[in-house]
Amino acid sequence: MIKTKKQKGSALVYILIAIALLALLTATLMDSSSQQTSSQGTFNTVTDLNSQIGFIRSAIQECILNYPEGADDLAGTSNVPYPVNPSSAYFSAPAAPEADDTVKFIKCPGNDQGNVKLHGDIFSGNSGKFLPPPPKLFNEWAYYNGVDGVFFYTSTDKTDSFLSTAMSKLDEQYAECEADIIDNSASGTALDITSEAALGPNCPANSYCVRVWLITQPTATYVGDTDTDETSCP
Repeated sequence: MIKTKKQKGSALVYILIAIALLALLTATLMDSSSQQTSSQGTFNTVTDLNSQIGFIRSAIQECILNYPEGADDLAGTSNVPYPVNPSSAYFSAPAAPEADDTVKFIKCPGNDQGNVKLHGDIFSGNSGKFLPPPPKLFNEWAYYNGVDGVFFYTSTDKTDSFLSTAMSKLDEQYAECEADIIDNSASGTALDITSEAALGPNCPANSYCVRVWLITQPTATYVGDTDTDETSCP
């Protein structure tokens, strides 16, 4: 039987409807997949950062509890008994300063192995504590012991879309002035985060920074976090 023009037109309409529905379904699935990937990225980032923050903080606190007087030759200096910066000129023969102040190099004052300059490594085979690689997308944790107090921090200059949400969620899990999540992602210049300015650490250009305080001094500098409320602290 020969099809009429009306029948051919009806068949074409059904085909076009099917194509439209398929395109809508594909777009919905892609959007759902994108949202799921973003949510997973947010969750993993917050979880990994929290886990390492807790591990680093507890390791330093264990050192302080075990050696509350610190090193004898550091008595009377600020922030005793917290570890000094690994790159400090304090470390002289028979010890030697490290090339930088990454957390993996910090040493425990008081655990002097027979010599006040030979502070024992907090993270090493001897201590049984091994610092894991930094969270995905982030740089290694660094340490600061200076006039503003003691903190450790990390940063990322990555542009993954979920990072902004992850930083906000992380910020919500800490008391004000306990930790600050610094948003310098829209700036092309580094941001000083201590009163020592050029002598102290900074939050790099185009980066998010996560800083966790262990002890603060009156000069401590707060530059505002992701919810813009940590610009001053007691």
